[in-house]
Amino acid sequence: MLYVVPTPIGNLEDITLRALRILKEVSVVYAEDTRTTRRLFDHYEIKTPLRSFHAHNEHAVVERVADDIAAGTPVALVSDAGTPGISDPGFLLVRACVRKGVRVECLPGATAFVPALVSSGLPCDTFHFEGFLPHKKGRQTRLKYLATLPHTFVLYESPFRLLKCLEELETFCGADRIACVARELSKKFEEVKTAPLPELKAHFSAKEVKGEIVVVVAGKSE
Repeated sequence: MLYVVPTPIGNLEDITLRALRILKEVSVVYAEDTRTTRRLFDHYEIKTPLRSFHAHNEHAVVERVADDIAAGTPVALVSDAGTPGISDPGFLLVRACVRKGVRVECLPGATAFVPALVSSGLPCDTFHFEGFLPHKKGRQTRLKYLATLPHTFVLYESPFRLLKCLEELETFCGADRIACVARELSKKFEEVKTAPLPELKAHFSAKEVKGEIVVVVAGKSE
């Protein structure tokens, strides 16, 4: 079996007892960055061997890993933070296992966009998760599409591109569109701010922005 195991997005207490048990019981844990996962393992005294599985090697090793699992090796997959496969490596391995008839079990747990969406105060009964926008080619096409959606949509963004993202959203969605920027979720300096796009841009222009960013944008009103 392949276990897909969510790990904390910040606070190390945000991991389930079941996740800790599985990480200790499997034969090997494949990690996006073994150095990052090692800090979690050291905190909880997990001794399971760690191997790398990241965006730069997953195409090369995915079939071998899937074959090992099919042959009976219990394996867990983790990313640096949150749930593997959600804007992190994992999809290729899950797909390979499904095609080989290997059971895949994804544990419930941490992911950044859910607390950002819920705490934004924007409607979350229906929403669109976009993840990271393309850096160049296709970016404007996606923004034009997102601006037309009648329901809330969610983006991931780098702190270095946050202001550019807010400017682009204002251009395509209009200055009256309400949005929320959530950063450093579950950490000491967590910040969640909901306001019209120009106000968000002014707020984050006046400070140094750090941490992972989730941007939640209200849908286009009728």
